[in-house]
Amino acid sequence: MSTTLVIVLLTAVVSLIGLRIRAVIDALILWPPIVREKNEYYRLATYGLVHGNFMHLAFNMIALYSFGSVMERFYDAALGTLGFAFFYVVGLIVSILPTYLRNRDNPDYRSLGASGAVSGVLFAFILLQPWATIYVYFVQVPAIVFAVLYIVYSIYADRRGGDNVNHSAHLWGAAYGIIFTIALEPPVLPQFLKALTNPHF
Repeated sequence: MSTTLVIVLLTAVVSLIGLRIRAVIDALILWPPIVREKNEYYRLATYGLVHGNFMHLAFNMIALYSFGSVMERFYDAALGTLGFAFFYVVGLIVSILPTYLRNRDNPDYRSLGASGAVSGVLFAFILLQPWATIYVYFVQVPAIVFAVLYIVYSIYADRRGGDNVNHSAHLWGAAYGIIFTIALEPPVLPQFLKALTNPHF
């Protein structure tokens, strides 16, 4: 069984249980003041195992399975058998750290969902295959076009606020996916730039 599928199944099971048993979400969700006060630093990763509703879970897991199955081969080849698992867990932590630091004294703030790490996987994929087709609500969009629109919208939504979505985690996750991948395999960057000059659909 692939690492991607294990992560998807684990996240789905824990999230579905959490949707029925609130105590599960309370135990795993990112709650910044508790992280520091009770040394529950595990929450910087476990928040990605729980989701706010079924659609939130389904969207993240479909995206993770679709692109993770490709990226798993890349990271496992570069880092070893658990390379993709390492990339994903670090992505959960890196994408949420700015949110944690900004809200570490805010007792009313909570964050959950794997979106930040999934953004890392997605943007790493786009770095490797910028002209691949991505389906957005059944509409075919070139991956690089989706990336630009995604970043623009996330910046706008993050500044606007008020929609109860952690757009900051999406942006940091995307940046992490790009930076980590280039640092791991520097030739990826010139290959990406060359691919941009040769669009194909």
